[in-house]
Amino acid sequence: MTILKEYNSAEHALQYLARADKIAHRTAGEAVVLELVPRTARRMLDLGAGDGRLLALLKIDRPDAHGVATDLSPTMLDAARARFAGDAAVQVVAHDLDAPLDVLGDTGAFDAVVSCFAIHHCSHARKRALYAEVFALLAPGGVFYNLEHVASPTPELHEAFFAALGMTLADEDRSNQLLDVETQVGWLREIGFTQVDCFWKWRELAVFGGVKPL
Repeated sequence: MTILKEYNSAEHALQYLARADKIAHRTAGEAVVLELVPRTARRMLDLGAGDGRLLALLKIDRPDAHGVATDLSPTMLDAARARFAGDAAVQVVAHDLDAPLDVLGDTGAFDAVVSCFAIHHCSHARKRALYAEVFALLAPGGVFYNLEHVASPTPELHEAFFAALGMTLADEDRSNQLLDVETQVGWLREIGFTQVDCFWKWRELAVFGGVKPL
């Protein structure tokens, strides 16, 4: 069982949901993702969607888009199903990010893949493999953007990030497997994404991603 399986615990999942809306600058990062995902996107995938918050925000300006929200935690999945109960265009699917993504659709099936504070729970090797699988799932011209918890360059800056949140290192989620944004941006370029960048960053929070060429 991987550390990520902690989110199978209702207690752990509910603790996260209670904290999520209070994460400093989260809405700024979300706004960047909403700006970057084309409003013409018709099929969207949210990896590690939690209660479906980011996908729901994307659907506001893309009400006719079809969405797939995935998560591992039964508690998160129940919350997402409740959120999208009135939207037949959204499918909520149980999926472990350590498992291949090909079970979620055909190659080239999605116009946009997004994720929010989820992939950093995967091992570094799995992160890179996951990005390659995302590339395969995207239609030509499709986009991938990840609002993520990334590593600080020094222990002092890591501690300062938690202090800025009103927390200490003792509060850190032990399932975190943080990696610097530069390495991950480099991987996306190697995989074949274009227009790759880190589009927004505040301390250990970042939005990065790119476009699958036509």
